[in-house]
Amino acid sequence: MRFLFRLYNYYWSKDKLFARRLRSLLGFTPANLAIFKLAFSHKSNNSDKSYAVHNNERLEYLGDAVLGTIVAEYLFKKYPNSNEGFLTKMRSKIVKRKSLNKIGDKMGLDVLLNEYNNTRLSRSMLGNAVEALVGAIYLECGYRKTMHFVVRKMLRNYVNVHDLERFDDNYKSQLLEWCQKNGQTVNYKLLARYKFEKRDRFKVAVMVDGEKIATADDFNKKSAEQMASEKAMVALGIIVEEEDDFDDD
Repeated sequence: MRFLFRLYNYYWSKDKLFARRLRSLLGFTPANLAIFKLAFSHKSNNSDKSYAVHNNERLEYLGDAVLGTIVAEYLFKKYPNSNEGFLTKMRSKIVKRKSLNKIGDKMGLDVLLNEYNNTRLSRSMLGNAVEALVGAIYLECGYRKTMHFVVRKMLRNYVNVHDLERFDDNYKSQLLEWCQKNGQTVNYKLLARYKFEKRDRFKVAVMVDGEKIATADDFNKKSAEQMASEKAMVALGIIVEEEDDFDDD
């Protein structure tokens, strides 16, 4: 029965162009096109009344959990002699927001996001769509086929694991080390704690020798400090800012 739905979607469905795009992206034609449409429908979308309430947040939640498990299993098998700390850091580097944004960009998800949303894209929407897409694949195919997609289509094509081994993404530690070498002090100041989408959100500032260098907001205070540290390192000329073709949130 599922095969017949997939055949219908590819040849006769009113959404057959979407189905064919998905086949090119995924390697198969989904039977349930609705959940894949939903995967690319951002909460800010209001161009289609049928999606005015529904968006990809629930699929993003599911995909986040599935993706984390798959990456953990992949790393566990790839590094049989590595300890928990190394595996945890590597998983964090792969599934963090910036990495998923880059994966979504390389996968060309901006094309589908542009088609199903009438809002201006932000880079974070790409990472959200990656997680939502993984959630949709999981509902369509189950865990094993989702694992094959993530490993073969995403990790092997768009993630250089060996580069990540050498890459230090602890900007807070790097900034502290730089300040110590240059005889300067660094500390973090909580500027605000407020509710956003029914969750606590933190705004922090990086202070170098008492001067505010950069600020950042996130749902996690430590994550906000890391983001602010990276911005501060750019402002201080320690690192070069990565080019970004999208707006920030």
